[in-house]
Amino acid sequence: MGAELVFYTSNRAKYEEARSVLGARGFPVRWQRRSLVEPQASTLEAVVRAKLRQVAAPPRGFALVEDSGLFVPSLGGFPGVYSSYVLKTLGLEGLLRALRGQRRNASFVAVVGLAGRGMLRLGRGEVRGSLAPTPRGRGGFGFDPVFIPEGHSQTFAQMGSEGKALLSHRTRALRGLIRFLETSSPPPRRTG
Repeated sequence: MGAELVFYTSNRAKYEEARSVLGARGFPVRWQRRSLVEPQASTLEAVVRAKLRQVAAPPRGFALVEDSGLFVPSLGGFPGVYSSYVLKTLGLEGLLRALRGQRRNASFVAVVGLAGRGMLRLGRGEVRGSLAPTPRGRGGFGFDPVFIPEGHSQTFAQMGSEGKALLSHRTRALRGLIRFLETSSPPPRRTG
Protein backbone atom coordinates (compact mmCIF):
# COMPACT_ATOMS: atom_id res chain seq x y z
CA MET A 1 0.00 0.00 0.00
CA GLY A 2 1.27 3.51 -0.85
CA ALA A 3 1.96 6.30 1.57
CA GLU A 4 -0.89 8.33 2.98
CA LEU A 5 -0.36 12.00 2.12
CA VAL A 6 -2.14 14.73 4.07
CA PHE A 7 -1.91 18.24 2.65
CA TYR A 8 -2.34 20.93 5.29
CA THR A 9 -3.56 24.18 3.73
CA SER A 10 -6.46 26.59 3.91
CA ASN A 11 -6.34 27.03 0.11
CA ARG A 12 -8.50 24.50 -1.71
CA ALA A 13 -6.99 25.42 -5.11
CA LYS A 14 -3.51 24.47 -3.86
CA TYR A 15 -4.89 21.17 -2.58
CA GLU A 16 -6.63 20.44 -5.91
CA GLU A 17 -3.38 21.05 -7.80
CA ALA A 18 -1.47 18.71 -5.46
CA ARG A 19 -4.21 16.07 -5.68
CA SER A 20 -4.09 16.20 -9.46
CA VAL A 21 -0.29 15.99 -9.77
CA LEU A 22 0.30 13.34 -7.11
CA GLY A 23 -2.90 11.40 -7.78
CA ALA A 24 -1.89 10.97 -11.43
CA ARG A 25 1.19 9.11 -10.19
CA GLY A 26 -0.80 6.88 -7.83
CA PHE A 27 -0.40 8.90 -4.63
CA PRO A 28 -3.80 9.97 -3.30
CA VAL A 29 -3.79 13.14 -1.21
CA ARG A 30 -6.20 13.96 1.59
CA TRP A 31 -6.95 17.61 2.41
CA GLN A 32 -6.72 18.87 5.98
CA ARG A 33 -8.07 22.42 5.90
CA ARG A 34 -5.84 24.36 8.23
CA SER A 35 -4.36 27.84 8.44
CA LEU A 36 -0.75 27.57 9.51
CA VAL A 37 1.27 30.33 11.12
CA GLU A 38 3.84 31.72 8.70
CA PRO A 39 6.93 33.06 10.44
CA GLN A 40 8.83 36.09 9.26
CA ALA A 41 11.63 34.39 7.37
CA SER A 42 13.95 35.21 4.52
CA THR A 43 13.35 32.05 2.48
CA LEU A 44 10.41 29.91 1.43
CA GLU A 45 12.32 26.87 2.70
CA ALA A 46 12.41 28.33 6.23
CA VAL A 47 8.67 29.02 6.10
CA VAL A 48 7.93 25.46 4.92
CA ARG A 49 10.08 23.95 7.68
CA ALA A 50 8.22 26.07 10.26
CA LYS A 51 4.86 24.95 8.86
CA LEU A 52 5.91 21.30 9.00
CA ARG A 53 6.65 21.68 12.72
CA GLN A 54 2.99 22.66 13.24
CA VAL A 55 1.46 19.51 11.75
CA ALA A 56 1.53 15.78 12.38
CA ALA A 57 2.22 13.19 9.73
CA PRO A 58 -0.15 10.22 9.49
CA PRO A 59 1.32 6.99 10.94
CA ARG A 60 1.88 5.42 7.49
CA GLY A 61 2.60 8.49 5.48
CA PHE A 62 3.63 12.08 5.20
CA ALA A 63 2.41 15.55 6.05
CA LEU A 64 2.57 17.90 3.07
CA VAL A 65 2.78 21.71 3.24
CA GLU A 66 3.61 24.42 0.71
CA ASP A 67 4.64 28.04 0.51
CA SER A 68 5.09 30.14 -2.58
CA GLY A 69 5.92 33.63 -3.62
CA LEU A 70 6.20 36.04 -6.49
CA PHE A 71 9.73 37.40 -6.89
CA VAL A 72 10.23 40.61 -8.91
CA PRO A 73 13.94 41.40 -9.55
CA SER A 74 13.34 45.10 -10.30
CA LEU A 75 11.82 45.39 -6.80
CA GLY A 76 14.74 43.59 -5.15
CA GLY A 77 12.86 40.26 -5.11
CA PHE A 78 9.82 41.81 -3.41
CA PRO A 79 7.21 40.62 -2.51
CA GLY A 80 8.89 37.17 -2.31
CA VAL A 81 8.18 35.43 0.99
CA TYR A 82 5.76 38.24 1.88
CA SER A 83 3.55 37.69 -1.17
CA SER A 84 0.44 36.68 0.77
CA TYR A 85 0.73 39.70 3.05
CA VAL A 86 1.37 42.06 0.12
CA LEU A 87 -1.64 40.68 -1.74
CA LYS A 88 -3.86 41.25 1.31
CA THR A 89 -2.57 44.76 2.03
CA LEU A 90 -1.58 46.28 -1.34
CA GLY A 91 -3.46 44.03 -3.72
CA LEU A 92 -2.68 43.51 -7.37
CA GLU A 93 -3.10 47.19 -8.17
CA GLY A 94 -0.63 48.22 -5.46
CA LEU A 95 2.02 45.88 -6.84
CA LEU A 96 1.43 47.10 -10.37
CA ARG A 97 1.74 50.74 -9.23
CA ALA A 98 5.10 49.91 -7.64
CA LEU A 99 6.25 48.56 -11.02
CA ARG A 100 5.57 51.72 -13.02
CA GLY A 101 8.67 52.46 -15.06
CA GLN A 102 10.34 49.22 -13.87
CA ARG A 103 11.18 46.00 -15.70
CA ARG A 104 8.26 43.60 -15.36
CA ASN A 105 10.07 40.25 -15.34
CA ALA A 106 9.17 38.01 -12.39
CA SER A 107 9.32 34.45 -11.09
CA PHE A 108 6.79 32.39 -9.23
CA VAL A 109 8.56 30.02 -6.82
CA ALA A 110 7.03 27.25 -4.69
CA VAL A 111 8.56 25.03 -2.04
CA VAL A 112 6.69 21.90 -0.97
CA GLY A 113 7.70 19.97 2.12
CA LEU A 114 7.02 16.37 3.12
CA ALA A 115 7.62 15.14 6.65
CA GLY A 116 7.03 11.75 8.19
CA ARG A 117 8.70 8.45 9.08
CA GLY A 118 11.60 10.43 10.55
CA MET A 119 12.31 12.11 7.20
CA LEU A 120 11.92 15.57 5.76
CA ARG A 121 12.14 16.38 2.06
CA LEU A 122 11.71 19.66 0.20
CA GLY A 123 10.85 20.17 -3.47
CA ARG A 124 11.32 23.48 -5.23
CA GLY A 125 9.71 24.69 -8.44
CA GLU A 126 10.09 27.91 -10.37
CA VAL A 127 8.36 29.48 -13.37
CA ARG A 128 9.82 32.58 -14.98
CA GLY A 129 7.71 35.12 -16.76
CA SER A 130 6.53 38.70 -16.65
CA LEU A 131 3.76 40.76 -15.12
CA ALA A 132 0.89 42.10 -17.21
CA PRO A 133 0.17 45.84 -16.94
CA THR A 134 -3.40 45.10 -15.76
CA PRO A 135 -5.11 42.00 -14.31
CA ARG A 136 -6.50 39.58 -16.91
CA GLY A 137 -8.65 36.50 -16.44
CA ARG A 138 -11.03 35.21 -13.81
CA GLY A 139 -9.41 31.90 -12.88
CA GLY A 140 -6.74 31.08 -10.35
CA PHE A 141 -5.98 33.05 -7.22
CA GLY A 142 -3.38 35.38 -5.78
CA PHE A 143 -1.14 36.93 -8.43
CA ASP A 144 -2.42 34.62 -11.20
CA PRO A 145 -4.30 37.47 -13.00
CA VAL A 146 -1.03 39.36 -13.63
CA PHE A 147 1.56 36.58 -14.09
CA ILE A 148 2.36 35.56 -17.69
CA PRO A 149 4.69 32.52 -17.89
CA GLU A 150 7.61 32.69 -20.31
CA GLY A 151 6.66 31.62 -23.82
CA HIS A 152 2.95 32.35 -23.31
CA SER A 153 0.65 35.32 -23.88
CA GLN A 154 -2.01 34.47 -21.29
CA THR A 155 -1.87 35.01 -17.54
CA PHE A 156 -2.24 31.99 -15.24
CA ALA A 157 -5.78 33.26 -14.51
CA GLN A 158 -6.66 33.11 -18.21
CA MET A 159 -5.33 29.56 -18.62
CA GLY A 160 -7.75 27.91 -16.22
CA SER A 161 -6.73 25.43 -13.54
CA GLU A 162 -5.74 22.64 -15.95
CA GLY A 163 -3.63 24.90 -18.17
CA LYS A 164 -1.95 26.49 -15.18
CA ALA A 165 -1.25 23.11 -13.56
CA LEU A 166 0.78 22.02 -16.60
CA LEU A 167 3.22 24.89 -16.06
CA SER A 168 2.98 25.95 -12.46
CA HIS A 169 5.72 26.38 -9.91
CA ARG A 170 3.73 24.24 -7.46
CA THR A 171 3.44 21.40 -9.98
CA ARG A 172 7.19 21.55 -10.57
CA ALA A 173 7.88 21.45 -6.82
CA LEU A 174 5.55 18.48 -6.37
CA ARG A 175 7.16 16.61 -9.26
CA GLY A 176 10.48 17.06 -7.50
CA LEU A 177 9.12 14.95 -4.64
CA ILE A 178 7.57 12.17 -6.70
CA ARG A 179 10.83 10.26 -7.15
CA PHE A 180 11.36 10.28 -3.38
CA LEU A 181 7.79 9.03 -2.83
CA GLU A 182 8.22 6.29 -5.41
CA THR A 183 11.35 4.96 -3.72
CA SER A 184 10.15 5.32 -0.14
CA SER A 185 6.61 4.14 -0.66
CA PRO A 186 5.68 2.90 -4.14
CA PRO A 187 2.02 3.41 -5.10
CA PRO A 188 -0.17 0.32 -5.20
CA ARG A 189 0.07 -1.63 -8.43
CA ARG A 190 -3.03 -1.68 -10.57
CA THR A 191 -4.24 -5.04 -11.76
CA GLY A 192 -6.38 -6.01 -14.70
